[in-house]
Amino acid sequence: MAIEILAPVDARERQLAGAILVDVRESHERALGMADGAIGVARGELETEPTTTLPDRDADVLLICELGGRSLKAAQALLDAGYRRVASVDGGTTRWREQRLPLAQPTGDVDLDFHDRYSRHLRLPEVGEVGQRKLQRARVAIVGAGGLGSPAAYYLAAGGVGTLVLADDDLVERSNLQRQILHTEARIGVPKVESAATALSALNPKIEVRNFPERIGSDNVERLIADADVVLDGADNFAARYLLNDACVKLGKPLVYGAVLRFTGQASVFDAGRHRGAAPCYRCLFPEPPSAEDAPNCSDAGVLGVLPGVIGMLQATEVIKLILGIGEPLAGRLLHFDALAMRFRETRVQPDPACVVCAPGKPFPGYIDYQQFCAG
Repeated sequence: MAIEILAPVDARERQLAGAILVDVRESHERALGMADGAIGVARGELETEPTTTLPDRDADVLLICELGGRSLKAAQALLDAGYRRVASVDGGTTRWREQRLPLAQPTGDVDLDFHDRYSRHLRLPEVGEVGQRKLQRARVAIVGAGGLGSPAAYYLAAGGVGTLVLADDDLVERSNLQRQILHTEARIGVPKVESAATALSALNPKIEVRNFPERIGSDNVERLIADADVVLDGADNFAARYLLNDACVKLGKPLVYGAVLRFTGQASVFDAGRHRGAAPCYRCLFPEPPSAEDAPNCSDAGVLGVLPGVIGMLQATEVIKLILGIGEPLAGRLLHFDALAMRFRETRVQPDPACVVCAPGKPFPGYIDYQQFCAG
């Protein structure tokens, strides 16, 4: 039997004549408004238990979604289940609105900003409202509001991570603007954490941005990350990187690592603090910092302006995956990116059973300040 397809105005006439209009969108979509008089039942729920909503298989049933695709599939499922009078509304709620047909507006304490702002996340089964609320409750500490921290923080703010703690003691310089997209010409000379907070709050005023205008050392690293769910390494020096690693192992925090130089970059997840003996830490890969002469930085060697954007967005992706508990994180894998060749390659990283920081059963050795290796 062919599915009857109705224009919204015709569906409204049928509804007023006694037909049952069922909105098969998900609850977060219906929260933004439904066709007046419609019953809200998600497609999956309707197809699984249709008689709960529609006990009479001879009833005149009209199905509506956002654009018309899901309602067609739901209509076919109802026909297959023995319903005899089923139609789908062409163009869905979108056309219903366009034709200025009556809508039942949201009532109560529905957070319209939440449902509208994150609508594309909410449509992903792997995220949905439950996952988006996890992001909303999450706290991420980002060390460095420069090349890597800029794109990472920007996308984490856009994605709805509820609290971002930005640690950086530098001021915005003109040379930063080639790659550090949180900052502008007008904010040269402003502390980077303040400049970043201005940009992030303008993008998403619903999140909280906390400034930590200090250089990371053994005296403050735990204060920075103690309440964080995930720590993102956007540092430009080895002193901060080793301190972050050691603190994350000690406090059981996942560390999302990134580094860039010239035309190449790296990203990984070091999660030894939560998975001793199963996941490596940064020291498993690099047990000791290099000497100052063997550790050039971007100021000395240069960096392609777009490169931190690539690596920073990879880091933001890993942060979101870790918060949501989805996908396969980069733990135990070091991802290399060569911008000139436009090629990724992956290196496996095993936990070092003799690691001085993360080996199972080994007591924490204490912090060491590697300021002599800091590239500034």
